[in-house]
Amino acid sequence: MNTGNADLIRIIRAQVQKRGPISFAWFMQQALYHPEHGYYSSGRCVIGRKGDYFTNVAVGPLFGQLLAAQFSEIWERLGKMNNFVIVEQGAHDGQFAWDVLEFVQKRLPEFFDALRYRILEPFPILEEQQRQRLEAFGDKVEWRDSPEPFTGVHFSNELLDAMPVRLISDGTEKLVGLNGDNFVFVERPVDKTRFNQAALEWIDQIAGNLQRGYVIAIDYGFLDEEFERNVQVRARHRHLDSSFEQIGDADVTMSVHWKSIVERAQANGLRVAGFTDQHHFLTGIICQFDRGGSPERPAGDWGQSPLPDSAKAKRELQTLLHPEMLGRAFQVLALAKDVNVEVPPLAGFEFARQLDQSR
Repeated sequence: MNTGNADLIRIIRAQVQKRGPISFAWFMQQALYHPEHGYYSSGRCVIGRKGDYFTNVAVGPLFGQLLAAQFSEIWERLGKMNNFVIVEQGAHDGQFAWDVLEFVQKRLPEFFDALRYRILEPFPILEEQQRQRLEAFGDKVEWRDSPEPFTGVHFSNELLDAMPVRLISDGTEKLVGLNGDNFVFVERPVDKTRFNQAALEWIDQIAGNLQRGYVIAIDYGFLDEEFERNVQVRARHRHLDSSFEQIGDADVTMSVHWKSIVERAQANGLRVAGFTDQHHFLTGIICQFDRGGSPERPAGDWGQSPLPDSAKAKRELQTLLHPEMLGRAFQVLALAKDVNVEVPPLAGFEFARQLDQSR
């Protein structure tokens, strides 16, 4: 039986009855982003130990602090320009933005003065949550509902995995149909087409608006051969058996196919500036702090290490880095436009392997 938001189920069912079987991408779009009833757009999504799933931001402020240091290095590479823009997409309740801005304000005041923080948020209920959390930073933070031209860095954490996908494999597509009142999968032959068109169009948008700087995307996925086209549905830290359970009340995701993202980015004039797992990415940033700079990689204005000498910080670090926790579950892709990506790499990619060897 279909379970979840009754109003959303009726809306989807009426569309199938009217048009016949529909693509899973459309179904996923409604389940996650329907303006009134979607899992994310309605504000029902809860992240953390008491929510539906666990992510980097829920670990604690250390994740944002380390990324703030990486953003600072990017600002230095762009010549310490004024109006450096950090664009965050998929900001949820604004906690990551808070962690970044609080750290930069206290530890990197020159960088703080130069930056603007822009959140791309199409959903009013989430924007209101973000505004309340970030009120202390005043006009340092701005909101947009769609991308605009910028110079700086575009950042996302677990955004790509929640973009709608079509279920296509070996020339067959699974569509969402009906058996009585219940949703079922209906298989149909399909010509060659992109299963992750939404993610590819996202790259087109970001590349078209990035004037100069970087794109950093953190997510879970595979490069190519190991890619698994399996949808995951999660609620209260439990994997559900069917995409048709708890519709509108559960998270629906698919692993990112990094190879197609990279190919589309390169077709849009972006260059790969690094690809590695989260363990190596955060380790590179930490080592830059501990090193205090070197002739090959000056420390710049990073200041002292962000790692507090406390049991809590050590637990956060272990969760973010440990291979059995989040360290190998997530990968980090950096793309660049109109910057030198040769040597040295950004701190987070100092220990990265070549892209075609990464896992």
